[in-house]
Amino acid sequence: MPSRHMEQKGSLLTRRGWVGGLAGLGAGLAALGSAGEVFGADAAGASEAPIQLKEFSQVALVVKNIEASANRLAELFGVAVPKANTTDPAEKAHTIYRGAPTEARAKLAFFRLGQISLELIEPIGGPSTWQESLDKNGEGFHHLAFRVADMERGLAYLKQKGCEVIQTGDFTGGCYAYVDATRAMGCVIELLASKKS
Repeated sequence: MPSRHMEQKGSLLTRRGWVGGLAGLGAGLAALGSAGEVFGADAAGASEAPIQLKEFSQVALVVKNIEASANRLAELFGVAVPKANTTDPAEKAHTIYRGAPTEARAKLAFFRLGQISLELIEPIGGPSTWQESLDKNGEGFHHLAFRVADMERGLAYLKQKGCEVIQTGDFTGGCYAYVDATRAMGCVIELLASKKS
């Protein structure tokens, strides 16, 4: 039975938000079975795959209050509360959302769970995929993230497969792209790539 603080209205761990988040996460993870259709090969054959998939690295949840959500999850998991950081401003992040520049930023916090990170995202600023998901679905599952060797090659391949780019941007040392892979995998995926020096 959930404790009282897990039932607070608007929290990540409200019955509806928590169950909805787990259901979305379960659907996304179950879809990994069909990921070979999207990526063209398993991780072992990634160097030959059209998308050059390197690894599955992250599951992400959108939240309304990152500090409160991080505290609740840290208590639930029995781990330290991760520090939240804010993404770069528009002039550094170069964020494009649904084809147009946006001032959107986000607060991020990461729980390291073995080789996978659980990312919490609190949207701030302008329009974004994070805010869109929060407005449409409430708190809970947002995306699965994969590291790729070549972002342009990966996006071109996914476009051929009918996957629409939702949002792109830069961060220190790399870049990201959110892609609607709902038809193929049942969820949004994020591609992460290191910048070429």
